[in-house]
Amino acid sequence: MDYKKITSDVYNLAESDEPIAPLIREALQVIEQCLDQYGQDHVSLSFNGGKDCTVLLHLYAAVITRKVLSTHKPIFALYIPDPSPFPALEEFIKIATQDYHLDLFTCNLSSDIQLPVESVTPGVSTPTSLKGSNGYIGHSLQTRPVGAARGGEGMRRALELYKLRFPDVQAILVGTRRTDPHGTTLSYRNVTDPGWPAFERVNPIINWAYSDVWTFLRKLNVPYCTLYDEGYTSLGSTYNTFPNPALLVTDSDSSTTLPSSLTVVANNPNTMCLVEPTPSKSSIETLGPFQVLASDPNTQCHAEVNDRSANGINFPPRYRPAYELRDGALERAGRVSGAIPPVIPEI
Repeated sequence: MDYKKITSDVYNLAESDEPIAPLIREALQVIEQCLDQYGQDHVSLSFNGGKDCTVLLHLYAAVITRKVLSTHKPIFALYIPDPSPFPALEEFIKIATQDYHLDLFTCNLSSDIQLPVESVTPGVSTPTSLKGSNGYIGHSLQTRPVGAARGGEGMRRALELYKLRFPDVQAILVGTRRTDPHGTTLSYRNVTDPGWPAFERVNPIINWAYSDVWTFLRKLNVPYCTLYDEGYTSLGSTYNTFPNPALLVTDSDSSTTLPSSLTVVANNPNTMCLVEPTPSKSSIETLGPFQVLASDPNTQCHAEVNDRSANGINFPPRYRPAYELRDGALERAGRVSGAIPPVIPEI
């Protein structure tokens, strides 16, 4: 990985006229001020291979090269795995660790119980008075507690383990964004609550939208996990994460006749049902993987997309890449809330 090129590309984009430039400048200043306060030896990066922390890693590498002027010193990072992680995600983490020279510590919990990692944690929003007229945030950054956590016990225990292993680390860079379930009211910098390991959580891209993440990654050709090219838009565990149904590719011969309204069956994200309110035919009509009961518009029509076939050959469903999702509000449409890992019987 060419750190000097990363630095040049990132800072040039930050100073450009591109719409994303102010957000990049903002994120860079948050990281720079964090390093000014703590120093590289006391700062770590939370990296789980997702798109947001990949953006953050690229930004951090640029700042370190410009400020510290060292490309040989490894970047401290921690990885807190979700239960049942995707193999492709873990492979990407290995590649990124090598490419960016990460000193990555994996926080594996020694417990038979799979605890949740994601938390729903309220906090305090960054006051608008901290923002300067030039789009940068002010110098007097405030640190505020993240509030009482409602979940994420796995996260708390993992941070305890990391603190024991690396007691000198005082701040952790996190790729949380405002639209994340626990990011709505967070500020740029938040200290952890009493009862949690003592860290400051730094959120440089808190104000980035879903589209901004993909604009940055694609403009700078930043490598990312291949799952995003398969229709996944938000990554968790294998048992609660599926390709985003909003990115499902329909058959080309029916793309112009499909109704505009689709409903996702909640207990099976790979299943679609639709109703034709104004049937044009009186018989059963098949539109690619979707079957419309034209004779009865009030009938629910369930069709498994995995049943698509041609000449006796079954084809799996196809999805457009994550960066083609137009509505950022649907980012987590492929995630199933409350799903639990399957129980593997003992032999």
